[in-house]
Amino acid sequence: MFSRLCFAGRNLLRNESPQSTNTSPRITPQPSPPPITTNIHQENVGGTTYFYPTAANHQLTPSSTVNTTDNTFVHIASSQINLSYTHPGHVYPGPASHVINMQSKAQVSAAFFMQDELRNDILARNEIVNSIENDSQDIPLEVENYHSLCLLESLPLHPKLPLPSSTYRATHAVTGVKYCLRRLHGFRLQSTKCMQVVDKWKKLQHTNIVQLREVFTTKTFGDNSLVIVYDYHPGSQTLLSKYFASVPETNGYTDPFAGEARPFSHKSSLHRTAATSLLPENEIWSIIIQLSAGLRAIHQAGLACRTLDPTKIIVTGKRIRYSCVGISDIFTFDPNQQNQLTVLDHQQQEDLLALGKLILALACRSLQSVQRDQIQSSVELVSRHYSSDLRNILICLLNTNTRRSVTEIMPMIGARFYVQLDALQAQCDIQEDELAKEMENGRLYRLLVKLGCINERPELNLDVTWSETGDRYMLKLFRDYLFHTVTEDGRPWLNQSHIVQCLNKLDAGTMEKVQLMSRDEQSVLVVTYAELKHCLDQAFSELVAASDGTV
Repeated sequence: MFSRLCFAGRNLLRNESPQSTNTSPRITPQPSPPPITTNIHQENVGGTTYFYPTAANHQLTPSSTVNTTDNTFVHIASSQINLSYTHPGHVYPGPASHVINMQSKAQVSAAFFMQDELRNDILARNEIVNSIENDSQDIPLEVENYHSLCLLESLPLHPKLPLPSSTYRATHAVTGVKYCLRRLHGFRLQSTKCMQVVDKWKKLQHTNIVQLREVFTTKTFGDNSLVIVYDYHPGSQTLLSKYFASVPETNGYTDPFAGEARPFSHKSSLHRTAATSLLPENEIWSIIIQLSAGLRAIHQAGLACRTLDPTKIIVTGKRIRYSCVGISDIFTFDPNQQNQLTVLDHQQQEDLLALGKLILALACRSLQSVQRDQIQSSVELVSRHYSSDLRNILICLLNTNTRRSVTEIMPMIGARFYVQLDALQAQCDIQEDELAKEMENGRLYRLLVKLGCINERPELNLDVTWSETGDRYMLKLFRDYLFHTVTEDGRPWLNQSHIVQCLNKLDAGTMEKVQLMSRDEQSVLVVTYAELKHCLDQAFSELVAASDGTV
């Protein structure tokens, strides 16, 4: 056991704290000690075994105490524990070569930490989720199984329905998960048979569709309200706000996508405005691929989107998603509807036409481009500035004389699917590397928690010297070696790679030796990381046992 460890001439493992000064250990990374030798003189005093090298051998051995100066001793621990540790493969080796070439130099420099761009994006989303901005007295504290409602959006009229609507962020009372609640004011459900359509939407899961989770009616708001519960994607923005600049109000032009009043100036030239701010074609194809993928899943499920406009398609990072799905189906549901397949086919054709208009508006960067008298000139603009493939897909979607299917545009996308796939795989590689960093950071964090719980603990089981004696004293010296090292001229030595490397070796329990120095610089202890790992596990197990009341 480690109770046999000692400092010759200075019994640092007795039940008294060793003398400590404010002098920081002047330690620099040391090379590994010389190989093990067999010319050892052994002496047992009072049950403690001391090892001395013979005069012919001045090399350090794995368990020896050497008087190096008058008052300085080096002790290499001798113990009875099994030191046959192997070096596991879980130590983070740094970014992979194929990933490091995808990143900028600023990102590569932070080898052990998350990229600033990704961290800021996640922090911004977390801030949005955790923000509390609801001061309205009109919002109830709870609605069905949801509480902590926060108003996100309020519209006098829903874009597709002649009803006012509101959007809230809310927390599920059982799971604590955040959801998006869309409320239609003053809506009375005429027939519960529409729940059959709702069940179809609930079963539809796709990465480009905001998942519909639940639909219920409530009088909690003081009226008959219909509430549709969706997944919540913080930090999202609509296609309208991301790609279409707002225009001052000059007339009553109505946006053909949303059906709500959105004024635009006819005085500005469509072509002059578009030519100066065209989107890169690769970005347009990325949007087309994602929108067509989501629309394909909707149509294959026997449904129609019916809300395919820039105000109800959200962008989260690089992900495009359909939102507000199912609302039109609930509002316009007719239980006596005949020829439902014919109606569904008509609605799906309308989806394809709306998709064509949306792509045309994105290519021209103007919602005016989809007006009936502007479509021809807008397509000509696309022909001049983009590839023939983009023009062909627009003509296919805008042609209402023949029946179309969303699968017909797949051959027109062609090899651009591979470009999108390559971008997604590259993004996955980068995120997997970020995950590897955080996995290692979490593992090292647990080590630091254990060390923090052990080091400088005032007392344990009425023993006020517990953290300063025995195995715990070695951990205290190791803590100093990690964080309190100074250079030869007394300046703090702040090297994060040194800390990470030493913690990895401790977690792996390697046989590499480390030289630890007492704070008074009078004693030096040389031990392996395997022995330190044993000390850590032993000391922390004592804390766990004490916390459980088993000792």
